Amino acid sequence: MRVLCTNDDGLAARGLALSSEICAALGHDVSCVAPDREQSATSHALTLHKPLRGIPRGPGRWEVDGTPTDCVLLAFGALLEERPEIVVSGVNHGPNMGEDVLSLGVPAVAVSLASRDLDLLPTWRAPLERLLRSLLAQLPFPHDTLLSVNLPPIPGETVRGVRVTTLGNRVYKESLQRTKDPWNRDIFWIGGGHLDWTGGPDSDFQAIADGHVSVTPLHLDVTHHSSLDIVRRWRLEV
Repeated sequence: MRVLCTNDDGLAARGLALSSEICAALGHDVSCVAPDREQSATSHALTLHKPLRGIPRGPGRWEVDGTPTDCVLLAFGALLEERPEIVVSGVNHGPNMGEDVLSLGVPAVAVSLASRDLDLLPTWRAPLERLLRSLLAQLPFPHDTLLSVNLPPIPGETVRGVRVTTLGNRVYKESLQRTKDPWNRDIFWIGGGHLDWTGGPDSDFQAIADGHVSVTPLHLDVTHHSSLDIVRRWRLEV
């Protein structure tokens, strides 16, 4: 099977090395196309106002001076001779829960470690290999489905199992910081503060908190179908 491995942490990231090594060990034909630097919070963005370069960094490896979505577009449209059959994103450094997901438009598995402690990554090699083997054996996935996988912030050998989950909700608090530039004008930093998670017993947040791997199937159609008839009754006019 032809597997494209990518991420938002950069081609040199330890999580990408882990996922690509595991996919190769499972006998798949692996290519890596990833950003040349960390690109967190840019996963949906496209680079429209400058040209992009795909720089070879070894057999089957390319570094792109753009966003994660740029990387996938270049991989499918220019860099790879044969079209990948699935995209494996990650292992990303930090959680990818709640609404913070990437829809790649192809069969995909997005894997994240819900921790910034990268020394945990080696402990996840065996559990993640078993999980990816079982997931890839299920191809083809249901149409337009992305699987979002989160690994709890614990050593892999202590994981309690796998739960199939729904998306939780996240609430950023005090994440907008006001400060001054050298000319005493207001400027703002987005970041810092803290993040609270909420969700029911079947949520990805709860599974991670309980020491389980969460696997959330996501559909690319985000239409709220149960609201269609309600909105139709609003008698909207133009």
